[in-house]
Amino acid sequence: MAYSAPIFYGAVRDYIDLVIMIFSLIVQAVALIHCLTQRGDGFQAIGTLPKGAWAAILAVCIVLTLLFSGPIGIFSLIGIGAALVYLLDVRPGLKDLSDGKGFW
Repeated sequence: MAYSAPIFYGAVRDYIDLVIMIFSLIVQAVALIHCLTQRGDGFQAIGTLPKGAWAAILAVCIVLTLLFSGPIGIFSLIGIGAALVYLLDVRPGLKDLSDGKGFW
């Protein structure tokens, strides 16, 4: 009975890593898609980085997460951080700028 614990631990850890990786990629993809669908002049109006810079940051983070990082790797954490900054800071500013109108 005690011999099966390490095998069970490995399987559970693999599933948790997979769920975290999928969540990370979804958050980053949502941020990138939202960035690409917004007008470029809105970014300058709210006083943040230009649209191209945000799109490049988010796209590079997704690529680095897929290629070089596990779910808890440094690139994945940086990508989640960048996506959350975009979604929690820039997105509401863009929404306020357009009076709450729009698809998102």
